[in-house]
Amino acid sequence: MNRRDLIKGGLAAGAAAALPARVFAQPLIGSMRDRRLFEIANRELAKAGNAIWRKDIVGIADFGLHSAMPRFHFVNLGQQRVESFLVAHGTGSDPEHDGYLNRFSNVEGSNATSRGAYVTWEWYTGKYGTSVRLGGLDPTNDAALRRYIVMHSAAYAEPEHVAQWGRLGRSNGCFALGKEDFRKALLQLSGGRLLYADVIGLSPDGTHSPMPESLRMLSAEYPRPS
Repeated sequence: MNRRDLIKGGLAAGAAAALPARVFAQPLIGSMRDRRLFEIANRELAKAGNAIWRKDIVGIADFGLHSAMPRFHFVNLGQQRVESFLVAHGTGSDPEHDGYLNRFSNVEGSNATSRGAYVTWEWYTGKYGTSVRLGGLDPTNDAALRRYIVMHSAAYAEPEHVAQWGRLGRSNGCFALGKEDFRKALLQLSGGRLLYADVIGLSPDGTHSPMPESLRMLSAEYPRPS
C-alpha cells in the first residue's frame, strides 16, 4: 500500500482599482486557459489514484500569478466549467510582501506555501473558525498535517484588501480565502477531493503570464510534467 492509499484510509477511519470578477468559463472548446486547467486536473487525479475518492471537482491554486488576481480555480469536471477566486499564500513564500510567491517550503515553522497535490479532509473549528484539513500527497507537501496547513477564511483575502493595498495579505502557509469564497470551498472542495498547488502562470486568455525572475527560477527548479 502506498502513502496516498494510507492517507485515504486514515481519513475514512477519522471522518469525512477594478478587481477581476469571478468568471464562469465557457465550455472546453471556448477557452484555452480552461482547457489547460482541465488537462492539469485530470493529470493530477490520475497521479493521485485512490487517495482521492471524490473526483467531480478539483481545486488548482496557480501561484504563478500575483495575489491580486483570481488564481484559485475550482475545476468542475462534470459541468465543464471553471470558477476562479482569490487565495493568499504564506509569509515565508513572500517575505518582501510584493504579492508574488517566490519560494515553496515543506519545513515546519517556515510559514511558507507548499507545492504539490493535497487531499481535502473534514471540516473542523479551530483558530480561524471553520477550516478544512489537508493531507499532503507529495514529498514537497507531506508535512501539511503536522504544519496545520488548511483551507480557511481570512479578512486579508477579501477583494477589499486588494482594493486598498493592491495585493492580498499573507497566511502562515494555509490556503486563505475570503469569507464567501470559503463557503463555496466548504461545499465544493472538502471531503476527499483534490487540491493542487503549483507555479503555472496561466492568464485568463490562456497565455503564460509574465513572471518575476524569482518565479521563473522556481518554475525551472521544479518542473512538472505537461
